[in-house]
Amino acid sequence: MEVVKSELLEQVRVQLGDLLDRALEEAAQSYPLPHQKGRLEREDRGRGSLLEKRKVFVEQQSLLDELLEVEHFRTIYHMFVAVLCVFILSTLAVDFLDQGRLVLDFELFIFAFGGLPTALSAWLVMFLYTLLLPYKALQLWAGSYRTVRFPRLFTALLWGALLVCHATMLGFYPVYILIHHELQPASRFIVTLEQIRFLMKSHSFLREAVPGIIRIKPMDGVGKPPAFSTYLYFLFCPTLIYRESYPRTPYIRWNYVAQNFAKFLGCLFYCYFILERLCIPVFTNMSKQPFSTKTLVLSIFNSTLPGTFLLFLSFFAFLHCWLNAFAEMLRFADRAFYRDWWNSTSFSTYYRTWNVVVHDWLYYYIYQDLFWLFRGRSRVAAMLSVFIASAVVHEYVLTLCFGFFYPVMFTLFAVAGVTFNFLLNDKRKSPIWNIIMWTLLFVGLGIQVCLYCQEWYAQIHCPLQQKTLWGLVTPRSWSCRS
Repeated sequence: MEVVKSELLEQVRVQLGDLLDRALEEAAQSYPLPHQKGRLEREDRGRGSLLEKRKVFVEQQSLLDELLEVEHFRTIYHMFVAVLCVFILSTLAVDFLDQGRLVLDFELFIFAFGGLPTALSAWLVMFLYTLLLPYKALQLWAGSYRTVRFPRLFTALLWGALLVCHATMLGFYPVYILIHHELQPASRFIVTLEQIRFLMKSHSFLREAVPGIIRIKPMDGVGKPPAFSTYLYFLFCPTLIYRESYPRTPYIRWNYVAQNFAKFLGCLFYCYFILERLCIPVFTNMSKQPFSTKTLVLSIFNSTLPGTFLLFLSFFAFLHCWLNAFAEMLRFADRAFYRDWWNSTSFSTYYRTWNVVVHDWLYYYIYQDLFWLFRGRSRVAAMLSVFIASAVVHEYVLTLCFGFFYPVMFTLFAVAGVTFNFLLNDKRKSPIWNIIMWTLLFVGLGIQVCLYCQEWYAQIHCPLQQKTLWGLVTPRSWSCRS
């Protein structure tokens, strides 16, 4: 047995040595020489490589699901749940001391979701329109692209009519519903965000499908649009980049779906208690007090805590729980809806990793297309265009949902965000830059929560006597002291 053992170990040693030698030789051959490496990097940074990049979907788990398997990180999650329990207990205690009974009426919830049936009806109309018109238009165009030659003027008028119809149904119709029916903030958020999602989805579908039909050679026959089922699946799956197929999981874990929806609902209640305990008591009567710089500065720094909580909750509720629940129900395997944005040492990394779903759409359909229009000469102009477009959309959402124009988000995003994107770039790798990024993020959140809450109550306490354009675009909190 000793002889057999020694012979076996020697044979294993020889085979492992040969395997390691072959691996080193292959690695040395595939690794470029220094002068070749520099040339390859320059070519990779060129115009062609950038324009040829496409989103590749792979099967992967969400990062928080991986981290929550670690006991130490799961304890941090338990601490946030414990804070929610403290909010509930403090609310019950205050209500019992003030009114002598336990009260949990959730009036804020009832107010925020006012007009929800109307919002859901508007969503159904937008969904049916997005489902039918873009696909039918692509189907008709694909069938006549090589067989019928229309005059250019007729083609331009046809596509112009389709764009007008598209802008009317997904542009003006939701806005009309919000204003005419006087929906409340949460219902407005549902309609507005779904409006933007449908616009981005339909654009991605046409943007990906049309080039494929054009590239079909005449001898191969008439181009056909993608299957209707793939487009229907795309409208619900948690991505804004259209593909005819995605990596799929083998089965659905319904307990995982239920847990994520329960966590999403818990985050809504968490936001309710934060607003009820930390924001409403502070800002309700602030507009009635004399303005002072000291009061404003203190209010901004006092708002950093609720602002930070709202940031974490919106991230966890939507980007993790909501998207993972739908991904699981649709067996969508690529769960990289975000990356480790909390480890960012630069704002450029933060913008890329905070919301990967939206970032991919902006990168492939705005940044790349503008870079192509600029003929690869100006990355900065393409990047600034993405920032401006994103800032405008963010401000559009907040203006419609809150019912007033106060461009705090636009200023922070388009001015401060662009500035810090250049100053705190990817070259910053030291942990101190992560601290600086978090500090600036906290201050920005405090500014947004403070100013938007002040303006909300100023709109209530100082209603506009005569509606003029200047009165509508001027923040009421600047002059309201009733």
